[in-house]
Amino acid sequence: MLAAALCATGLTACSSTGGKRAEDARKAAAAQGRAAVNTPRWTFAMVTHSGDGDTFWDIVQSGAKQAAVKDNINFLYAHSDEAQQQAQLIDSYVAKNVDGLIVTLAKPDAMKEAVHRAVKAGIPVITVNSGSEVSQAFGALTHIGQDETVAGEAVGEELDKRAKKKALCVLHEQGNVGHEQRCGGVKKTFGGELQNLYVDGTNMPDVQASIEAKLQADPAIDAVVTLGAPFADAAVQAKKTAGSKAEIDTFDLNPKVATGLQSGTLGFAVDQQPYLQGYEAVDLLWLYRYNADVLGGGKPVLTGPQIVTKDDAAALLEYTERGTR
Repeated sequence: MLAAALCATGLTACSSTGGKRAEDARKAAAAQGRAAVNTPRWTFAMVTHSGDGDTFWDIVQSGAKQAAVKDNINFLYAHSDEAQQQAQLIDSYVAKNVDGLIVTLAKPDAMKEAVHRAVKAGIPVITVNSGSEVSQAFGALTHIGQDETVAGEAVGEELDKRAKKKALCVLHEQGNVGHEQRCGGVKKTFGGELQNLYVDGTNMPDVQASIEAKLQADPAIDAVVTLGAPFADAAVQAKKTAGSKAEIDTFDLNPKVATGLQSGTLGFAVDQQPYLQGYEAVDLLWLYRYNADVLGGGKPVLTGPQIVTKDDAAALLEYTERGTR
């Protein structure tokens, strides 16, 4: 009705193909590396708790960079799996007086003061992926990601549907509150027995060996849940060498996970749509700078969870291969 009214008053160009033409123009601009807006070239920085080689964060960056092209943003990225270094990276961007900041709060206590300094300096902050429960208290505009407890609960319910009785939850980063919340959520809804297994996520051979040893020691384990896509493959290999019949399930997607779902070597995956986390964070910072817009109303903007199974894998494989799912 609004569009019709605007057409009638001549306030906008209208046709049956006008919306499509505008969208095509935006896509063409992005494909050619051109901005779709004429706002100032602001600088936004993202600081995450990613370790080296984590494909999940490659997908987050892919979304952020795509939005940055569209919104005429100079995008900067830095990461460290050490909380103190992560806080120092935030301080370095505050010193550069960036126009917006995107941060993760996997270890919120170590990040609190650095985020406060950014907010005090007048830099708008959006948190992504982890830290939803403290984001508002730290002064962030909003949080984008999935509720980790809710995601874990969804996994517990799915394990029950699959009649699993004893599951192993593999935590690859000690001190990461989001990981504890995921496994805690699984335990809350899973009708069977859940055990936590802590591994060194920076050492994949150690991850595989630890899972293998646990499966060999306890043949009753009929499900292994990893908390990141790169660790699912290590669990699959551990299952083979241990001679276990346990189902391997995981959080997050990548091409190997999509292929594993198709082949049946993986049971299901929990997708929190990391591309959206990066894309929406940049886009919402742009909207805030341009129009003082804020989404969420004080609540997290949820990008998941979505349970993905063999039935979904074929449709998603194309997107995982191009790095957007």
